[in-house]
Amino acid sequence: MIVDAHLDIAWNAISAGRGFLGEPAPGYVVSRSSLARGGVGLVFATLYTAPARARRAMRTRFVYENAHEAGLMATAEVNYYRTCDLPLIGDRKQLERYVRGWRRGRLAAVLLMEGADPVESPAQLGAWVDRGVRIIGPAWGRTRYSGGTHAPGGLTALGVQLLSAMRRKKLILDISHMADRAVADAFELWRGPIMSSHSNARDLVSGDRQIPNATAAEIARRGGVLGISFYEHHLRPSGHANLDDIVRHAVHLARAAGGAEHVGLGSDLDGGFDAKHSAMQDTKQFTDLSRKLRKQFSASQVEGVMGTNWLAFLERSLPG
Repeated sequence: MIVDAHLDIAWNAISAGRGFLGEPAPGYVVSRSSLARGGVGLVFATLYTAPARARRAMRTRFVYENAHEAGLMATAEVNYYRTCDLPLIGDRKQLERYVRGWRRGRLAAVLLMEGADPVESPAQLGAWVDRGVRIIGPAWGRTRYSGGTHAPGGLTALGVQLLSAMRRKKLILDISHMADRAVADAFELWRGPIMSSHSNARDLVSGDRQIPNATAAEIARRGGVLGISFYEHHLRPSGHANLDDIVRHAVHLARAAGGAEHVGLGSDLDGGFDAKHSAMQDTKQFTDLSRKLRKQFSASQVEGVMGTNWLAFLERSLPG
C-alpha cells in the first residue's frame, strides 16, 4: 500500500472545481480513480483554507478574512470528504482493520488541518476532533498561532495554548510550513507525536519552506516521519524536476534522520500547482519511483518510504 501524506483534495474541489470522483481534471494528476490505479491506499487529506492575503498562486474566490470564515470553509471541506466515499481513519483500531483488509482500489484518509486558523479558539478544538481531524499543522503562512512560510516568527501565545489542547486531545503535530522560530518553540513545548508532511531538504533547495538537517534529525529522534513534496521548486532550485530528484531528497533526508525508516511521501500533488510543475505527471509513475528508490535503498526500505513508514507512525501516534 502506498501512503501519500499530503493531498489538498477538498480545497481543489471546492475552490477550483476539480472534483475528486472520476478522472483527474485536464492537466492534473489526482482523483479517486487515479490514486487507485497508482496503488495508493491511504492519504492524509487536508483541510486547507486560503487567507485573503495569500499570494496570487493560491488565491481563489474561496478565501477567508477571519477565523470564523476559515472555520466555515474547513467545515465545507469536511463535508466534501464525506461525500467522496472516503473513510476517515480516526484511531489505531480503525487503521489496523483497514490495513488488514486492504486491497488495491480501496482508499481511506486521515484528516490533516493545514494552517490552524479554522480553529477559532483552542477551547473549540474538540469539535474538530469530533469531525475527524487527527493532525494539525499550525501554520501555512502566518496564522494566529504561528509564524509560517515567508512569515518569520515563533508560536504566539494562542499557539502555545493550541499545542496544549492538541496534546490533551492526542493529536499529531505537523511542522511543515512552520517558521524556524516556531519549530524551535514547538520542540521545547511539544511532547506528543510529530511529523513533517511535505517539506524537503534545505541543503538541496534553500528557503524557509524546506527543513534543515537538524530539524529532520530531531523529528526522527522523536519517532517522526518526513514526507517529500513533489513540487518541482521544492525538489530543484531551477524547477524542471523529475523522479530522480525525489530520490535525491529521500537519500539526503534518510541520512539526516539517521535512517530511511523516517522518510515517506507527502506529494502535495495538485496542491496549488498542476502536472507541469510536478516531478510526477501520472500516478502510474509510483511504480517507476519505487524502482528508482531501489537503486539507493533495500527492498524493505523502499516499501517503507512508499508507505509502511507512515503506517507504522500512525500505529504509534493515533489514539487507541
